[in-house]
Amino acid sequence: MKLKSSSIHPNMHYQPGALQESILLNLYQQMVYARLIEEKMLNLLRQGRISKWFSGIGQEAISVGATMALNDDEFIFPLHRNLGVFTSRKMPLDRLFAQWQGKSSGYTKGRDRSFHFGCMDYHIVGMISHLGPQLTLANGTALASKLNQSNKVSVAFTGEGGTSEGDFHEALNLASVWKLPVIFIIENNGYGLSTPTSEQYACNKLSDRGLGYGMEAHTIDGNNILEVYQTISDIATRIRINPAPVLVECLSFRMRGHEESSGVKYVPTELLDEWSKKDPILNYENWLLENEILSAAQRDQIKKQFKSEIQEDVEKVFEWPDGDADPITEIEDVFLPFVDEEIAPTGESKNIRFIDAIKDGLDIAMSKHDQLILIGQDIADYGGVFKITDGFVKKYGKNRVRNTPICESALIGAALGLSLEGYKSMVEMQFADFVSCGFNQIVNNLAKLHYRWGQNADVVIRLPCGAGTQAGPFHSQSNEAWFAHVPGLKIVYPSNPYDAKGLLLNAFEDPNPVLYFEHKLLYRSVESEVPSGFYKIPFGKASLTHAGDQLTIITYGLGVLWATEAISNLKINADVLDLRTLAPLDYDSIRLSVIKTGRVCILHEDNLFGGLGGELAAWVGEHLFEHLDAPVVRCASMDTPIPFSKRLEDQYLAKNRLEECLLKLLNY
Repeated sequence: MKLKSSSIHPNMHYQPGALQESILLNLYQQMVYARLIEEKMLNLLRQGRISKWFSGIGQEAISVGATMALNDDEFIFPLHRNLGVFTSRKMPLDRLFAQWQGKSSGYTKGRDRSFHFGCMDYHIVGMISHLGPQLTLANGTALASKLNQSNKVSVAFTGEGGTSEGDFHEALNLASVWKLPVIFIIENNGYGLSTPTSEQYACNKLSDRGLGYGMEAHTIDGNNILEVYQTISDIATRIRINPAPVLVECLSFRMRGHEESSGVKYVPTELLDEWSKKDPILNYENWLLENEILSAAQRDQIKKQFKSEIQEDVEKVFEWPDGDADPITEIEDVFLPFVDEEIAPTGESKNIRFIDAIKDGLDIAMSKHDQLILIGQDIADYGGVFKITDGFVKKYGKNRVRNTPICESALIGAALGLSLEGYKSMVEMQFADFVSCGFNQIVNNLAKLHYRWGQNADVVIRLPCGAGTQAGPFHSQSNEAWFAHVPGLKIVYPSNPYDAKGLLLNAFEDPNPVLYFEHKLLYRSVESEVPSGFYKIPFGKASLTHAGDQLTIITYGLGVLWATEAISNLKINADVLDLRTLAPLDYDSIRLSVIKTGRVCILHEDNLFGGLGGELAAWVGEHLFEHLDAPVVRCASMDTPIPFSKRLEDQYLAKNRLEECLLKLLNY
């Protein structure tokens, strides 16, 4: 039978090739289903029964075509207009409605909206509001596919606006360097909210950007369901066997506002009229009817049945209870539950340096966890800038000890993607200062993931930090306070080799995101006896490194050495409480020490304003006021960037004022 072309839009040509009629009809049904759900949601929005909706009307062919071209166990990272991804994967509609209504039976229990969620049962990981970060997560799941030789692809969506984000470029570059089986799909729908494409990029085609990263790239008609389905299917078939990333730009148009309240007044009427004639469903439906693959009776029956199912689920879910607001449950769901117990040391002890303890702990963790992957700049053959991973490539291979481009955000995103596939990962920042380039991934992806939809992020980030080495403003910061404010992160900051190893080993046992700060000045300047075998120190347990009754110094990291030196110089009999972990904090140990001494100095290397000392002082004042014999004193570094020269750095550091603070506290 000779197939006819569509008579609605002359430039839309359908080439079914060898596709069976059952597939052709299923593609149609999936698009219609998504469209009818959208139309229902818009009606509910107008009725005031829901609060917000981001419409993908006119773009259904991209979501449905790409999803149907994949295997069900291959990861998809969609955006907020990709309803067809969720429905094509057969996610229960009633639970989707519960999600959109903010009910506790939704996928995020009312904690996030729209499609800002994932579900591992369906291999879907939704976006956060920041455009771009999900692209790098796809690199992680694709890397897992290469490592375990499962021959799976990952697909990540972005809009044309998102291609201006740094994450887009970092993700494409990393995928190309590592030859990962990822398909990056750009939904070029004409506008980023109200900003037209002419004001977003200067290249002729966004697919040209792929060529700059050495990857295959295509621009296709995103409204032609068969072109989308066949293109993605062909690419996926090839890169499952020969892994390599591919960029696909799908040309389409956003027929509704960015979200409904924004409207479309900024869009020329003739442009809306032109694209309405390219409607992906009407054109495909007409082609199916003309070629007698679909009958008018079938069409009507499909729509009638879908409308009935949608209406039934909608009204049913409106009757479901909203759910309780229980503060205990909210707090408990921030982290994946983990039995954090101490494991006593084994093996003989030896006197080693701080840096050797970290290396030893990392080595033991690599041997214990064969799915632990190390990621970082120069960590492979070179061994890292501090040589902590020196020799690891020879022992564990380059699949597990991976050099990377300079792309901190992409590295953290890839680590999270690995976690989705059951891997553990460690990302090494060359210097803690550079973590600012990956800040969004840490505070908005890693930290919030379990709270939002119950998925943990099994990622450890090592952060060489601290001053005292005359390294200047960009290699010397103690930036732990940036992250201590963010729920969902565990923060470790050891002061000695024994703790450094035990806390690091615990970090790799804990399935939650851990930021592990290690002071560079301690690397080769302190030594202690450290057991050679496996042991771990639980988080949230401070260590009393010196006992006394005149006052309490609460500190961590290099501050422990400063405090020990100061009380020795002044001949003060004091408690020195080494917090060891900043999140969680050991409030019990703080309470016991403060009650005993009645005088408190909180010491940290970070700047005074906004440092952790302010939070600790507030807690002591609120909970232990009646036990205090003097105001709480904070001793911290100056509120300036960290200077380079020794005379200025010495003046900057808290150590320069510590003895004065202690005498002031004693003499109050």
